[in-house]
Amino acid sequence: MITGRISDSNGPWVSERLAEYGVEVAHILVVADRPDDLEAALRFMADQGMDLIVTSGGLGPTADDLTAEVVGRFAGREMVLDEEMEAKIAEILKGFAQRFRLDAEALRTANRKQAMVPEGATALDPVGTAPGLVVPAGEQVVIVLPGPPRELQPMWEAAVDTAPVREVLERATPLRAYTMRMFGVPESEIAKSLREMEGEGLELGAVEVTTCLRRGEIEIDVRYRDEATEIAETVREGLLQRHREETFSLDGETIDAQVATLLLGQRLALAESCSGGLLAARITDLEGASEYFAGGVVAYSNEAKAEMLGVDPALIEAKGAVSPEVAEAMAQGAIERFDAGVAVSITGIAGPGGGSEEKPVGYVCFNARLADGTSIARDPVIPGGRLDIRERSALVGMHLLRMLLGEKEGTK
Repeated sequence: MITGRISDSNGPWVSERLAEYGVEVAHILVVADRPDDLEAALRFMADQGMDLIVTSGGLGPTADDLTAEVVGRFAGREMVLDEEMEAKIAEILKGFAQRFRLDAEALRTANRKQAMVPEGATALDPVGTAPGLVVPAGEQVVIVLPGPPRELQPMWEAAVDTAPVREVLERATPLRAYTMRMFGVPESEIAKSLREMEGEGLELGAVEVTTCLRRGEIEIDVRYRDEATEIAETVREGLLQRHREETFSLDGETIDAQVATLLLGQRLALAESCSGGLLAARITDLEGASEYFAGGVVAYSNEAKAEMLGVDPALIEAKGAVSPEVAEAMAQGAIERFDAGVAVSITGIAGPGGGSEEKPVGYVCFNARLADGTSIARDPVIPGGRLDIRERSALVGMHLLRMLLGEKEGTK
């Protein structure tokens, strides 16, 4: 995993599961398959006072699968053969041996290696061929799980149901959390607002506030224990007061889910150029899109804009394909072509070439409109590389739909 060829999905997944039990994760380490490095990581966790350590990977039959042995040494427990587990693994492997004509003696050796467990540990039945382990290790409890997520995740419930793990989890108090989402505000402004609230006497240290720019939106996660509930709610209200226009979700609901709800009972058409269909992809990612999405046109060339959306070639010649006027004509054309009640158009310069002083790379024109002529137009310069510009163009399109339809419904 440390080579970068595989990304760690187990650490974040386990972190989310532990949070459900009120356990805060302090460290996620990615360690090489070397005994000294593995043991050093375990020692580090112990020195930091961790109550629970979860490992994933290194439980297979090959020589570099060393996790069980290293954990046993860390816990001061000798490795012993679990004969019952050996029989279970042998039964699993029997079908493979017959089907692929594998060497029976080699399989027996591999089988026995996987059935060696630290003395006194609880072995967890394998989902694949590798059993998991729960190993008491002095002041720590170590959960040892296989690396493949398809094996680790089903084994998780069995691990947390063991007595040593339950004893740790029962000491945890509930960990509450909420997520706010904002669009059109930099992280620095959120930091400034938090500093202001702290300056007004709010004890921010009682809660954990994390801000992250994710896919062009600001995601604010607030985690807290029951005794800090009032402070956590004050944080939410304080951020909302300062950034009401930019806040679109107080409960973690995504823009995609909000737009899907707003589109119910509508008929949507799209006209995309530089985004190349990415907005249509986001619209159709959610189940039920066929109820409101009529269709879209990726009109990349000037000829396509004219022939498929009815944009006047003279308008393109006069104003340029990337212009508010052409974006408006594209949206009107989409409404007419698909007999739609609402449309969004996107035309811009994704780069890396094609920009000018007047219209630099990242200049994108949007038009979101209703069949009755109500519309919202924007023409920002979107930062980033080609992919960033295209993806963020689709995101802006989603937020324009939210603003347009939200106003129509009498909501923000």
